[in-house]
Amino acid sequence: MAPGLPDTDRPPGGQAHGIEDHMLYQLYETQRALLSPFAEFATASAKLYSHPLSPFSQAPGAQRVSAGFGLMNRLTKEYEKPAFGITSIEVGGVEVVVQQQTAVEKPFCKLLRFKRFTDDAKLLTVMRDQPSVLVVAPLSGHHSTLLRDTVRVLLQDHKVYITDWIDARMVPADVGAFHLDDYVHYVQEFIRHVGPEVNVISVCQPTVPVLAAVSLMASAGEQTPRTMTMMGGPIDARKSPTSVNNLATNKGIEWFENNVIYRVPSNYPGAGRAVYPGFLQHTGFVAMNPDRHMSSHYDYFADLIRGDDDSAESHRQFYDEYNAVLDMPAEYYLETIRTVFQEFALVNENWHVGGQLVRPQDIQTTALLTVEGELDDISGAGQTAAALDLCTGIPKTRKRHYDVMGAGHYGIFSGRRWREMAYPEIRQFIKKYNR
Repeated sequence: MAPGLPDTDRPPGGQAHGIEDHMLYQLYETQRALLSPFAEFATASAKLYSHPLSPFSQAPGAQRVSAGFGLMNRLTKEYEKPAFGITSIEVGGVEVVVQQQTAVEKPFCKLLRFKRFTDDAKLLTVMRDQPSVLVVAPLSGHHSTLLRDTVRVLLQDHKVYITDWIDARMVPADVGAFHLDDYVHYVQEFIRHVGPEVNVISVCQPTVPVLAAVSLMASAGEQTPRTMTMMGGPIDARKSPTSVNNLATNKGIEWFENNVIYRVPSNYPGAGRAVYPGFLQHTGFVAMNPDRHMSSHYDYFADLIRGDDDSAESHRQFYDEYNAVLDMPAEYYLETIRTVFQEFALVNENWHVGGQLVRPQDIQTTALLTVEGELDDISGAGQTAAALDLCTGIPKTRKRHYDVMGAGHYGIFSGRRWREMAYPEIRQFIKKYNR
């Protein structure tokens, strides 16, 4: 959200936090520190009972004991931000090297570029002529690496950039605050950096600020992106409200200020910064489908006993990503709740960014594609497609909607349905307007 750190004695809404309000984050940190030795012990014990050269591996029930310790490690360890780890991909059947570069560095975000290299002169010419894509990753609790599969697949046919949001607890307090307006301005800066030929893809939360960014550029007479693809986002959160929407609408903004905003503890660079902690967001995600997560962990335990290494590794990869969370700046979080989920300012045509009214109807030359998952329980049916009605300046022939049948929220940008259903539609759409 916007710059300027709130007063150190008061949250963004102005009400003073008591001592108790500062304790939850500290208690979480204490618990994490206490569990850390147990996680290390569990790792060592799991290896002790599974390594073929260890005498303990020959004991009766050793595989089950090792599996138990392995599960204990997963449940007690700290999950750090994963790496994208994309070092090569296939382009036209030829393997090319991929190097991750930082194109722009801002206090709360880095714009990453995944640059492709090859010695094949003919393929190099092909890659140079391929469209540029800016993927705007969500700032909603998880790291941008959650879109690893999105990036990897896009690299087959595009030059790819992605926003890599920085954990707010790692940003020194004296840098200032981060508001929703700042998010919009960051997106505009990144679009200008990539250039007017860019194609923007926004996934989930950023669909709203991306639409605002492009709308303001159009209103100012700037050249706008070739295409915008909006995937599973709350453009109009009034449509088919989900449990996420209901929480935001049933609680006043003061409730969020007083119950989910905390100060970063002293052991982080952002000490004293007001944030919505990632561990609270993660708890909420798990609480939405507790049975599914319990079943998944039990299946992992059973896979370890059976020696099904492929299934166990698949579980690890998913939860290494899912359990790695970041803190969000309090100003940005609260303003998003108010603007997107309570006032519906975008669709009600009363959202101002930096004093300027956001007018999606001013967009005329950018082609628009909206994508929704049939079974999405985060952004309900019709919420993303609402962008098509708001952008009245775009001819109907340059607007399209696509439903990914059988896909939940994550399925529209990761996994088999993303690769086999959503991506071919997006690739063709971008190609159509980048001839």
